[in-house]
Amino acid sequence: MKGVILAGGLGTRLHPLTKITNKHLLPVYDKPMILYPLETLKKSGIEEIMIVCGREFAGHFMNFLGSGEEFGVRLSYALQDKNNGGIADALRYAERFSKGENVAVILGDNVFENDFRAHLNKFQKGTLIFLKEVSDPRRFGAPVFDETKKRVLHIEEKPKEPKSPYAHVGFYVFDNRVFDFIKNIKPSARGELEIVDVVNEYIKNGEASHEFVEGFWSDAGTIDSLMETSKWLHERSKLS
Repeated sequence: MKGVILAGGLGTRLHPLTKITNKHLLPVYDKPMILYPLETLKKSGIEEIMIVCGREFAGHFMNFLGSGEEFGVRLSYALQDKNNGGIADALRYAERFSKGENVAVILGDNVFENDFRAHLNKFQKGTLIFLKEVSDPRRFGAPVFDETKKRVLHIEEKPKEPKSPYAHVGFYVFDNRVFDFIKNIKPSARGELEIVDVVNEYIKNGEASHEFVEGFWSDAGTIDSLMETSKWLHERSKLS
């Protein structure tokens, strides 16, 4: 299985910090943000990883990470032409890199306490998504469950009235058909190719499963969440 870190976007919620560099290179506690998803993939058993980023600060990523040898992985890079193209648009740049294999995809601003090795070892086909109970699911993609709450019927993107208290976190596992689904979806009202539309295609085909994330998780894409994530990491470091 190949790994993909999606590290594009303009990071407008973190201005003026992101006028200096890409948000995924900002410090989170004691190291740049990009190292957290990289370590999550590595701990999950993935060593061949592509980073998809925007062209503005691509050199910053390459100067810092290089070939990946220093971090025990093998890195490739792809430049996303449009910073506002959406998550699914960014993922499509990894099609050639995947070479027909399954892909584990992580958003570059997501920090997880635990890894996904056990789940990846069991994965065969379709898609596997991960959910976490949160205080405000309106900020995320939110799952709609059936009456038994054992099956996800679809994912709503940033719903005004969420039908569950869960967020669809930024770690996804797809078989290689994901790239065909991306080619067939249409831009959303905000002009982006939404990853939830891709997931919903798998759900329609009855080829989606889900797991619940245990331990800490954060989307460190805002000033407040960046600070809270740094505080949590600091507290954890005192216990180790």
